[in-house]
Amino acid sequence: QVQLVESGGGLVQPGGSLRLSCGASGRVNSIASMGWHRQAPGNQRDLVASITSSGIVNYADSMKGRFTISRDNAKNTVYLQMHSPKPEDTAVYYCNAVTSLFGIQRNYWGQGTQVTVSS
Repeated sequence: QVQLVESGGGLVQPGGSLRLSCGASGRVNSIASMGWHRQAPGNQRDLVASITSSGIVNYADSMKGRFTISRDNAKNTVYLQMHSPKPEDTAVYYCNAVTSLFGIQRNYWGQGTQVTVSS
């Protein structure tokens, strides 16, 4: 089992900046990758970015150049830096961890943190 706790959400003005954090606990040695997804009202949950334990990153096309994902393996924490967010980035942001143990992959989710981009 892996537990994920997000923090850092809130209200940010367009063009500002915001950093989300997600700390993992439990069987962290089995985590293969961590990432962020988001879900706006009435929409499906979509990938924002992910990063593997070796540091390989993947971004959704619309996030490239605007968001930066990073990871501190010593702290079992993944970050999402939002640069100049737009109102359309308003959503609940969910931390995700994918574990791989004995050939079996499992997904774990945090409780979500609300990000509102508004002036």
